[in-house]
Amino acid sequence: MLAMRVARRSAAVCIFGLSLAYVAAAQVHRHGLFEAALTAARDYADPLRDVEVTVEFRGPGGALHEARAFWDGERVWKVRFSPETPGEWMWRSRSSNPSDAGLEGRTGRFRVTAYRGPNELYRRGAPRLSANRRYFVHADGTPWFFLSDTAWNGALLSTREEWERYLAHRVSKRFTAVQFVLTQWRAGRADELGQVAFTGTDRIQIHPRFFQRMDAKFEAINRHGLVAVPVLLWALSSKDKESPGAWLPTDQAILLARYMVARYGAFHVIWFLGGDGDYRGANAERWKAIGRAVFPPGEPRRPVTLHPQGMQSPWPEYKDEPWLDFFLYQSGHGSDARKWRWNATEGPAKDWRLDPPRPVIDGEPNYEGHLSYHARARITDADVRRAVYYSLLAAPPAGVSYGAHGIWFWARKPEVPLDHPNTGVADPWWECLDYPGAHQMKILRDVFDSVEWWKLRPDRTLLAEDVQDPEFRAYIMPARSEDGRFALLYLPANPTVKLDLASFRGPVRGEWIDPRTGARSPAGRWEPIRGVELKAPAEGDWLLLLRQ
Repeated sequence: MLAMRVARRSAAVCIFGLSLAYVAAAQVHRHGLFEAALTAARDYADPLRDVEVTVEFRGPGGALHEARAFWDGERVWKVRFSPETPGEWMWRSRSSNPSDAGLEGRTGRFRVTAYRGPNELYRRGAPRLSANRRYFVHADGTPWFFLSDTAWNGALLSTREEWERYLAHRVSKRFTAVQFVLTQWRAGRADELGQVAFTGTDRIQIHPRFFQRMDAKFEAINRHGLVAVPVLLWALSSKDKESPGAWLPTDQAILLARYMVARYGAFHVIWFLGGDGDYRGANAERWKAIGRAVFPPGEPRRPVTLHPQGMQSPWPEYKDEPWLDFFLYQSGHGSDARKWRWNATEGPAKDWRLDPPRPVIDGEPNYEGHLSYHARARITDADVRRAVYYSLLAAPPAGVSYGAHGIWFWARKPEVPLDHPNTGVADPWWECLDYPGAHQMKILRDVFDSVEWWKLRPDRTLLAEDVQDPEFRAYIMPARSEDGRFALLYLPANPTVKLDLASFRGPVRGEWIDPRTGARSPAGRWEPIRGVELKAPAEGDWLLLLRQ
């Protein structure tokens, strides 16, 4: 994070058509974070409501960006901006109270330089939707694979040292993002220091000190090359009425969310507007109103979605909402036939066909170490693999999330998470770092990066025999590239598979991939005919990669 540093006063220059004195300021690299602080000339009884401050940025080639400033305590307002164009930039502030000389008409300048380091976010820019709206890309158009770890309580409860250790470990496993809750919520009533984001219900008060601590967590996430995926308004609560998405009136929920977006919108983020909510039916209008107010048309933003409750798809009701950028799901923590059927054939498998198209992401599959809601046994890495590969291949892949029971809660001792009595005892978070499933997420990335994964589409015509499996114990998930040149199949428990290769345009080579170890072995070479039968290398689940 770069705070603005005053270097020297200079002569008057013409900025935005007015003669204004400017202040030479700091240097920031492209796709980095510029920050400027403004000090009000007077006190405000209610800073959140009594005054609004916006800042206009002008850069090379007519580049123009407007950002809302946020109150940071006492008389201080700050503005943040992530520039995408190198060169000289200038800014000017505007206030809803023009008579406040500390907030109105303040100006400055800074230089944006090229980034020379290894951080992909700073080299290529923050994720956004691809041209076909099926997956995410960096600002330079390079595909970006959403592989997020679920650390709902992580930013809230971790020390700075713990957070650094956690992030470094997730980078080593090739994760690209971290999901976390940005306020107090059902499983975390306050942060590590006992602070809360806000108090009150009908007229909330925001506490900047809480967010000042959170600033460092965001900065660390991006510095490690990861995208921050914060939940703004958790929507499932307890009897204590702590979760803002469940208990705040609509106007107060909007006020809180807009504050957080102003504060963190210049970081490399993807927004979960709501968390664990039922957004359907009677609730839909409330959440549509919140989404439209927090992310109004014409205001620049990072990608936005809602995090629904388990095995729910509210998206047909939201498909025309302009602020909704992708569809998120929670395939959940189950093990029965209904769970696997939903995971494989509903949710993403259906909604990716909605128009206009959007990326689809399973943002909460089976958590490793969590108790299955059906079998009451601990979820294993095999359950995790099945859930994530089902989710990725049931629709055009854009990415998936992983979760470990002790990490989402940030357990520091073996314990049952707060207000989650049916989830089982969570291991300490540091023990969960090396769960087998976490290692296998690196293998998953390696597998998908070995092909043009963004071209994959579900294709059951690859199966010469699509055997009915009412218990969903061995339901195969096949996908093939749009150009027909390669295919990837997930076999959860299939000793053999019979393929239809007739649609390939030439000889086909096959390769078995062990999703536990990443080991690869030849599967064979065949002419493009129907009825090719293969035997899996061993028991358990396997990936089969076919290339023309």
